[in-house]
Amino acid sequence: MRRLLALLCLATATPALAQGWQCRVPPQVSVPAMPEPDAPPRVVPTTGYTLALSWSPEFCRTRKDDPRHASQCSGAMGRFGFILHGLWPDGKGGAYPQWCPVRRAPDAATLRRNLCTTPSTDLLMHEWAKHGSCMTKDPAAYFDQGRALFQAMQFPDMARLSRQAGLNAGMVRQAMTIANPGLKPDMVKLLLNRSGWLREVHVCHSRAMKVVRCPTGNGPPDSVPVKIWRSF
Repeated sequence: MRRLLALLCLATATPALAQGWQCRVPPQVSVPAMPEPDAPPRVVPTTGYTLALSWSPEFCRTRKDDPRHASQCSGAMGRFGFILHGLWPDGKGGAYPQWCPVRRAPDAATLRRNLCTTPSTDLLMHEWAKHGSCMTKDPAAYFDQGRALFQAMQFPDMARLSRQAGLNAGMVRQAMTIANPGLKPDMVKLLLNRSGWLREVHVCHSRAMKVVRCPTGNGPPDSVPVKIWRSF
């Protein structure tokens, strides 16, 4: 009971929009070239979706001076907590759709509209080419769907959670479910790096975009220790 009360305090919800603290979108953005596929195209039926949320302080820990990640990590656009890595279609047995044939690319206005949730034009273009192309022919519709799901999320106080004694995977999942009524621990998958630092949180969805149990498991067992890097 004492641990549950502590998590309730830690899980004071903050809107996903507030994960881009002081986000400052530049007045103009350049449209990157479409990326080259890193794997063969795969056009298969979609069985569900993954909302992939990246913990930006961990990603940026070693990339603050890397010009390739300046918009997310340099502080020029603001500071970020969770960002939307992407909305991914899933497939049966892990064979998800990818790199579907596409003729349209996001324009500058579409990229700019999504920079406070995904603060990298290169990442936005990559997500559209690899994942969004298998969901719709309209880049704006793809990003609107992902942004809506992201902004519907609430997040625990991650700085306080990072200081919780004995923090483990079960406690992180529990904090996420307390912040989001209707979400259950088996709907939340955690990704850790080799040293046990939190990299990403994946929230599993059905084809109807409703949260569901993750079909391939929810990451490390509850007892696995978790560390959360904070830059604030």
